[in-house]
Amino acid sequence: MAHGMRTESHTRHIRRDDWRETATRYALLPLRIFLGITFIYAGLDKLTDSTFMQASGAGSIGAQMEGVRDISAIPALVDLSLKSPVGFGYAIALGELAVGIGTLIGLFARVAALGGALISLSLWLTVSWHEEPYYYGNDLAYLMAWLPLVLAGASVLSVDSLRAARRGSTPGPAGPASPAAP
Repeated sequence: MAHGMRTESHTRHIRRDDWRETATRYALLPLRIFLGITFIYAGLDKLTDSTFMQASGAGSIGAQMEGVRDISAIPALVDLSLKSPVGFGYAIALGELAVGIGTLIGLFARVAALGGALISLSLWLTVSWHEEPYYYGNDLAYLMAWLPLVLAGASVLSVDSLRAARRGSTPGPAGPASPAAP
């Protein structure tokens, strides 16, 4: 009796570590869900707004680009969009939709996140560059939010993780790893 081993504290320690490991694996899921839904909504909002998809007029993509041209960090980028404002509006809307869907379902998640980061960077350098103080501009915050997903991808609850499992590997923070030995 005196030589018996207590396992209660050891078991609690393992459970705590399991919880931490699970929390770490799922840590980026809320960010994926938020960014995915937000970008899907933004793309659909643009595509269904007949006022936005116009070359000129109040609320149009053309008027918005004209309004920020002289206060953007890269006026040449705005000039490029002004060559075909409606085409640019469709490109941004479809890009946001593709990025949002890819991020939400975790399909080519790093590529989708890179697309989201590039969209956010271009919008920050053009549309929200003039915001003062800088942290009022939400495009910079979106850019920073995309970076962890660019680095880590979607390792859980994603098409990427299903594809990795089919290949016999498990996705991790650095991407798919080689198959584990039995």
